[in-house]
Amino acid sequence: MTRTDPASAARRDGCREVADGVVMITRAVTNSYLLATDDGLVLIDAGLPRSWNLLVDALAALRSTPDDLVSVYLTHGHFDHVGTLERLQREHHVPVHVHAADAPLVRHPYRYDRESPRSLYALRHPGGLPSLARMTLAGALGVRGVEARGDVSHGVAVLGGLMPIATPGHTYGHVAFHLPDRDVLFAGDALVTFDPYTGRAGPQIVARAATADSRAALAALPDLSATGASTVLPGHGDAWMRGIREAVSGALAIGPH
Repeated sequence: MTRTDPASAARRDGCREVADGVVMITRAVTNSYLLATDDGLVLIDAGLPRSWNLLVDALAALRSTPDDLVSVYLTHGHFDHVGTLERLQREHHVPVHVHAADAPLVRHPYRYDRESPRSLYALRHPGGLPSLARMTLAGALGVRGVEARGDVSHGVAVLGGLMPIATPGHTYGHVAFHLPDRDVLFAGDALVTFDPYTGRAGPQIVARAATADSRAALAALPDLSATGASTVLPGHGDAWMRGIREAVSGALAIGPH
């Protein structure tokens, strides 16, 4: 797979290498990540249902198939991050792991707390409508929940040397994953570089229409800063190559929205 400049990816659909052994899979402004480790191939988040073919393509580029995945680790349980799990479990028996507080959400990925009604928010922020339409076409309204192992804990390393960092706020059990040996931080939706609900680009927390507690989400950002990671890989938007500290500073300046 050819490595491309992630800053030029412009949130287009496709697969691209964004760090050593890390492939970003993007469908409808939603990212998941395929990670090659000494423990095997790991998937971080599972995108929308119609990202399946892109996942298969990313695996094929590594001369692998879904049967070669050793695990899926979820940053959180929202519908747009669990979309391929049902197929991965049913056809390939891939284990899925998440923080215990988000295990019920993985079972029911549309039952989540939010600070602002989605319908009214869309009317106030029409810039997000194109992204939400793309997500709908990618299967956002037809996601099936699954059973996940609620065994991801803050500060307890998992496969591949991934270190979970508790970042509650977007959801109650949200975690980011730090990969120190590659200087990479998988931020999930604790910090994104594009918000599908507003259409706004740049480092920020996700809009109130999809966030349980914006104040808690902002309070969690310094723990991400403490990693000092150079490469930040968000759940939505382009990879951020200018360091987590600058990204967090930008998100704090914007605040909740």
